[in-house]
Amino acid sequence: MDGIINIYKEPGFTSHDVVAKLRGILHQKKIGHTGTLDPAASGVLPVCCGSATKVCGLLTGQDKSYHAICRLGIETDTQDMEGRIIRECSTEGITEEDIINCVKQFEGEIMQIPPMYSALKAGGKRLYELAREGKTIERPKRQVTIYSIKVTCMDIKNSRFSMDITCSKGTYIRTLCHDIGIKLNSAAAMEKLVRTRVSMFKIEDAVTLKEVQEVAKCQPEKLKDYFTPVDAILAGYKKAQVKSSFAKKLANGNKLSTAMLDMEEEAAAGENILVYNENGAFKAIYTKEGKEYKVNKMF
Repeated sequence: MDGIINIYKEPGFTSHDVVAKLRGILHQKKIGHTGTLDPAASGVLPVCCGSATKVCGLLTGQDKSYHAICRLGIETDTQDMEGRIIRECSTEGITEEDIINCVKQFEGEIMQIPPMYSALKAGGKRLYELAREGKTIERPKRQVTIYSIKVTCMDIKNSRFSMDITCSKGTYIRTLCHDIGIKLNSAAAMEKLVRTRVSMFKIEDAVTLKEVQEVAKCQPEKLKDYFTPVDAILAGYKKAQVKSSFAKKLANGNKLSTAMLDMEEEAAAGENILVYNENGAFKAIYTKEGKEYKVNKMF
C-alpha cells in the first residue's frame, strides 16, 4: 500500500502504537506517522505508507487545527491534567470577557517555551526523560504562529472554557493553555485535546484502527479506498509529464531539461515540481537547478 491514511487516534494510544498496529494490520513495515499526538489526546493522525513515507516531513510541517478544553486555576508539571498538580489558585473575578480578550492576544506570532514533558532532545536525551528524573533545564523560546484562536464555550462556574485553534508546526497547545492562565493572573492546564485537521486531512474523514482492521480482514480489496495518493497532498506544486522518448531518464532518476517535459509553466529556480511518467503516473518530485531539473524524491 502506497499513500496516506487518515487515522483517528483514540485516547490511550501513542502515535507509535498506531504505527505498530497498522504494520500488523497491513502486513507492511514501511509506515510512519506525521506528527506526534500525546497519548491522552485524540484526533487526526495522517500515517504514510510505502513510498509515501518520503513525504512524512512535508506533512509534519503543515498547519494543524485543534479543539482544546482549558481548566483554570490549576498548574501541573506536564501542563495538562495528566500531570501532578503543583499549584492551585483562585479564579474568582475572571469573567467571560476577560478570557475572550486574553485569548485574542495569542493570535499571530508568539513565543513559547517548550514544556519539559516533551519529546524534544537536549544533550542526547528527551526532555520528558529528564523531567522524569526530576530535572528541569533551560529551554530556549521558539516562535510559533497561531493563525486563528476562538473561544467556543464557557463554563465559568467550573473554571473551564474551550477553544478552536489553527496553528503552525511546533505549537504546544498545553503550553498555550498554561500561558493563557499566567496572562489571566491565575493558572491553567489543558484538560482535553482533539486534533481536528492536519493540512487536507479532516477529523470527519478519519477512520479508526478497528475500522481498518475489519476491512483488512473482510474486504481487503477496499483498503485502497482509505488511502490518499502522495500527489494529492502536493496540490500547490506545478506539474510536468515526461515525454515518451525520455521516459527512461525519469525512471532512472536522471536530470531532466525543459525540452524533455510537457508542462504548462516553467518553474522558478529552486522550485519543486511534480513529475509524471509517460502514462500519467506520479513518479517524482524534481527541483529546478539552473536550466535543468534535478530529482528530489522518487516514488
